Amino acid sequence: METIVQPKWYAVYTRPRWEKKVAELMTDKKIENYCPLNKVVRQWSDRKKIVHEPLFTSYVFVRTMEKQLYEACKISGVINVVYWLSKPAVIRDEEIECIKNFLSDHKNVKLEKCSVNINDTVRVTKGPLMEYEGNVIAVKSTSVKISLPSLGYMMIAEVEKANVEVVKSNSSVKQHIHH
Repeated sequence: METIVQPKWYAVYTRPRWEKKVAELMTDKKIENYCPLNKVVRQWSDRKKIVHEPLFTSYVFVRTMEKQLYEACKISGVINVVYWLSKPAVIRDEEIECIKNFLSDHKNVKLEKCSVNINDTVRVTKGPLMEYEGNVIAVKSTSVKISLPSLGYMMIAEVEKANVEVVKSNSSVKQHIHH
């Protein structure tokens, strides 16, 4: 039986402040890409404004076959592919989805470097994140954290107190969330 090779997500490292430009150039070349943009509230003396800044500085995600990856590297502004254990690092589809959903739900998202064991499984039973079994690390009274194990980061967002309810954890009760 032949296995069908599917394109996977990889990360490329860009020149500083070239993330949006690189994403644009890739789109022009019909290379599927994703540059996560964080909605950041900037305060000026006379007004507040939301600006869109890359969440991961100097990174753009590319969805392609490994053998086509070098095409993406030819794009100006791209320095190299992000490697893990001497192979191009593969980012799980679920993590890309998770970043997209998280950024559409929250603004002023912060990143925190972390070492997360990929086998740690946690579960959120309520709220917009309930389907993210295995990704959410902690829901505090005012913030929510999501782990991105293949990137070695946590995404953290402040949430409105009204949108959070305390879920008593009871380790003896196993609940399964169906997708």
